[in-house]
Amino acid sequence: MIRLTRRAALALPLATPFVAHAQDASAPWRPSQTMRIVVPAAPGGTADISARLLAPFLQAHLGQSCVVENRSGAGGVIGTQEVVRATPDGHTLLLGNIGPQAIGLSLYRSLPYKREDLTPVCGTVRGPNVLVVHPSVPANTLPELVAHLKKNPGKLSFGSPGVGQSPHLTGVWFNQATGTEAIHVPFRGAGPAALELVAGNIQYMWDNLTSGITQIRAGRVRALAVSSADRNPQLPDVPAARETMPELAAFDVNTWFGIFVPSATPRPVVDSLNAAMKAWHETEEVKARWREMGGVSLYGTPEQFAAFVANEVQKWGEVIRKEGLQLEVG
Repeated sequence: MIRLTRRAALALPLATPFVAHAQDASAPWRPSQTMRIVVPAAPGGTADISARLLAPFLQAHLGQSCVVENRSGAGGVIGTQEVVRATPDGHTLLLGNIGPQAIGLSLYRSLPYKREDLTPVCGTVRGPNVLVVHPSVPANTLPELVAHLKKNPGKLSFGSPGVGQSPHLTGVWFNQATGTEAIHVPFRGAGPAALELVAGNIQYMWDNLTSGITQIRAGRVRALAVSSADRNPQLPDVPAARETMPELAAFDVNTWFGIFVPSATPRPVVDSLNAAMKAWHETEEVKARWREMGGVSLYGTPEQFAAFVANEVQKWGEVIRKEGLQLEVG
């Protein structure tokens, strides 16, 4: 009897941890230390706004501090590379975007990371670019602008916030699809480009709706179309470009943002972060902020967001290859 009791007593410490481990394995992942959201852009833009909306929610929802760190430079490459190199445990997140996570993969030579180095978790927001012209341009519709460009090949100029950025490549695709020619004038940011448009020093540009809507509402520029597949609620009378001409039937451009993690991050971590972001997207605060910015929620499962990103990589790769555009990382 004594031997049996001893055996039973010896067995208990072994059985108890096994049961506890099984319970832990079935529970959702939660962070064990401070989380970081790395933004590969300067403060103040849509990527930064997304991150600073998300961080306090994750902190409350997951029970650990969550901080935002801006790592701008080299078109988003520096911040992206930092996350690629981070420990894949869910504590370092990338607030990625169309630039380094789609366009940059084809645009830059010798990129220090591959698409496969990151796992898409969930989108935050997407929003169209808007085609705006100076009031002196004799065009009230997109087809009228195309006709004007064809009558004056290479004589009109369009601005952008920089070579390879979404508004620039939207203009490139627009010219490719419509068979038009114009001079590209890059600026250091959307603000300087918009000022030159208002001054009449450039004739048109594709601008992020979130930054261009103020000039449109003030009547300083004329909006002809949005780049998304559908009209935007902020400008319901402005058509989607693809509505206006058969040549633009496939035209669909959104600047977009979302959360990525290093590729070796375990699936339970990805699922837990995605579930938290689903709850975040459903809050009234986030819905109101996207409406205010002219943006649309980009919630999706990890598989849906990954498919969205893959389509963006392919789309911009084709545009960039057709244009013969290649840049050095710098």
